[in-house]
Amino acid sequence: MSMKKNKIIRLTLSYFVIAVMAVIVFYPLLWIIGSSFNPGNSLSGSTMFPENPTLAHYKHLFDADKSDYIIWYKNSLKISIITMVLTVASVALTAYSFSRYRFVGRKNGLITFLILQMIPNFAALIAIFVLANRTGLIDTHLGLILVYVGGQIPMNTYLMKGYLDTIPKELDESAKMDGAGHLRIFFQIVMPLAKPILAVVALFSFIAPFGDFILARILLRSEDKFTLLVGLYELVAKQFGNEFTKFAAGSVLIAIPIAALFLVFQRYFVSGLTAGGTKG
Repeated sequence: MSMKKNKIIRLTLSYFVIAVMAVIVFYPLLWIIGSSFNPGNSLSGSTMFPENPTLAHYKHLFDADKSDYIIWYKNSLKISIITMVLTVASVALTAYSFSRYRFVGRKNGLITFLILQMIPNFAALIAIFVLANRTGLIDTHLGLILVYVGGQIPMNTYLMKGYLDTIPKELDESAKMDGAGHLRIFFQIVMPLAKPILAVVALFSFIAPFGDFILARILLRSEDKFTLLVGLYELVAKQFGNEFTKFAAGSVLIAIPIAALFLVFQRYFVSGLTAGGTKG
């Protein structure tokens, strides 16, 4: 009887914690979604479940004559996709080198990466701005992409290197005995087994620039080059208090590409968990 009572108590506490966390996560999301369908421009009269929902704010955002939202969306997608591709390529090569080879400075390089991943990008804002200004990369998407890629390499390299260390090196040795070169081992042996961590790195390297505001606000000047978050901020800042419901509508749409990318990569996460269970 005592064991049954303890089990009921544990289950009750577990469900209580889950319920509290669900409220913390979903309450603000529901408010943002509800506000995006509320008529008017102010949040003061908005409700979580609007009585007279409208799509007027979404139509306004996609009206090229009234808003540059589509341009901002394209800019964010372009920057995030290019950053993701370059980050995955550079991190895969770097992590593979640290995992499979022994060379002078390897240990110090890993320690440097470990230190660099503890320093957020905004801590080097002045240095980034001065460097971009001297190289003529202010108000360019290229400058922003280079900063994002450079900032993501240390953390993701350390993450992927740890995963590659779990792949048996005997596979490499067997491939070498069959005459495979370094590139063939990398592309045909190691990388197919590293799909789960590649998916994680790709997802992280897409989300970071897509959800960044500070660096984009510092480096971008022209309205036609703004990213989503910078554009939405300007939408509110120019007409303070008058565009918050449109801001809410624009914020809701930000989640679409991130959710779509997660669904695309989900099968790789599952395959990674299955492979890990098989190895165990």
